[in-house]
Amino acid sequence: MKLIGQTLSLVIISAAAFIITSCNANTQSNDTQTDTTAPVDSIVVTEEPEFLPDTAYPSVENLKYDITIFDSLTSGKLSDTKDLYADAPGIFTFRGGPMRNTPFCGHIDSVPTDIDIAWAFETSYDTVKTSFGTWGGGTGWTGQPLYVEWSDSMMQKFKQENDSLTENFGSKEIIVSSLCGKLYFINYETGKASRKPIDVRNPIKGTGMIDPALNGNYYIGQGIPRKRPIGAMVVDLFKHEITHFFPEDPNAWRNWSAYDASPLVVGGFLFRIGENGSVYKYTREKGSIKLHSTLRYCKKDDSAGGMESSMAVYKNYGYTTDNHGNILCINLDNLEPVWHYDNHDDTDATPVLELEDGIPYLYSGCEMDRQGGEGISYLVKLNALTGERIWEQRIECKKMILGGKHFDGGMYATMLPGIGNCSDLLFTNICTNDPPAAGNFYAISKTTGEIVYSKKLKHYAWSSPVAIMNDKGEMLVLTCDCVGHVYIFDGKTGEILITKLIGINFESSPIVIDNHIVIGSRGTDIYKLTIR
Repeated sequence: MKLIGQTLSLVIISAAAFIITSCNANTQSNDTQTDTTAPVDSIVVTEEPEFLPDTAYPSVENLKYDITIFDSLTSGKLSDTKDLYADAPGIFTFRGGPMRNTPFCGHIDSVPTDIDIAWAFETSYDTVKTSFGTWGGGTGWTGQPLYVEWSDSMMQKFKQENDSLTENFGSKEIIVSSLCGKLYFINYETGKASRKPIDVRNPIKGTGMIDPALNGNYYIGQGIPRKRPIGAMVVDLFKHEITHFFPEDPNAWRNWSAYDASPLVVGGFLFRIGENGSVYKYTREKGSIKLHSTLRYCKKDDSAGGMESSMAVYKNYGYTTDNHGNILCINLDNLEPVWHYDNHDDTDATPVLELEDGIPYLYSGCEMDRQGGEGISYLVKLNALTGERIWEQRIECKKMILGGKHFDGGMYATMLPGIGNCSDLLFTNICTNDPPAAGNFYAISKTTGEIVYSKKLKHYAWSSPVAIMNDKGEMLVLTCDCVGHVYIFDGKTGEILITKLIGINFESSPIVIDNHIVIGSRGTDIYKLTIR
């Protein structure tokens, strides 16, 4: 393992007379501290600009790209940059919100001693053979469930307009998309079906998104073409049916029309990225969306890469990664690239953003897909405003051959920024495949990129870790592996507090609600687990 550091240079973002202040309530620059004894008219109020500048750094010259506007009558300017997911009554998108930094966090009162199955919901099992194998049921990668707490008025609206509700329909609902090609609705309390399933025709591997406007729109994309066409869709949760379908895009630069990414709504627009190498920007209304514009790009010396990861967003900047190793920052107002970073190899893990002293930083890591039988998983921290690398951590990995298929080493999990007593750490899982099928859980310094500790798992892990806090403000980390183990770590020390075999294969990422976990397994089962 080799650590490469690079000194951060300060970049002045705008010539406007704004002073950028910290978004961290616990950190304040001495220059902006206010003397409470000063006259009111002498106090200068500083304000952080809502929109980041429309600019392009020299790294963009590495790209070939095309922007097409389909709706010239509608301005592409975002109405605002408000985080619509912060106040959502539940978990509406992959990793909770636009920064993909898992704001949802569980809570326990004491040291955990066991994990119990509160309920297990069974999906159908698809036995149809495709050119990509048989996909079965349950959930795949990333396959994160969504959780919503419906208000009384929404409950009443569903009861009036939706004849698919079951007697188990309640205010707390889990929505999960399955590899069997169905969308399931589960009563969070009982584990019983709260509505009839919706047939979405093809296997779903990724994570959907509930529109935070609560207009009834649920966005999901198909992952495997069991039958044609394959594409992305809008499900109207009130009508309980697919109301919009976007099939293969003949103008895409890559001929693979799967959609694993979880979309986002920002400033009045829906943003969806695809494995066809395209970034789509839509206006939206109840039950439908309208294409506003697209961005297609690639490195000048390469073909277009596909995006299995989900876009992260800070203000009006969006961040994507693809399976050719490109990390791209985009101005969401006009889809113009702001900066580009080459991270060497297939990057399926979703990028994560976090603020430090008012500056957003991006964390990302790649697999080793294009490097041969052995290679490096490159983990990086970048200045999200400029694309400048702060540090790079290199972890050696191998490919594994199993059942005639090869499995790449590297990082599939989305990183988890530490909080509480672990606020200086970053957590993730890496498939080292050394020996075959091996994987490790890592704690990494946010400041330097150095590995603080590494713990061997019983098997490699694609699932993303989640946070649990106790009454003392101490962070525990729960993660799962690809043969069905669930682990709970002491985040600070790396001590393994619990290891328990529960599922068949937890490729999917979990959500955590209080002392409960909801996660899907390959096979047929969706679990609600209780931490004791």
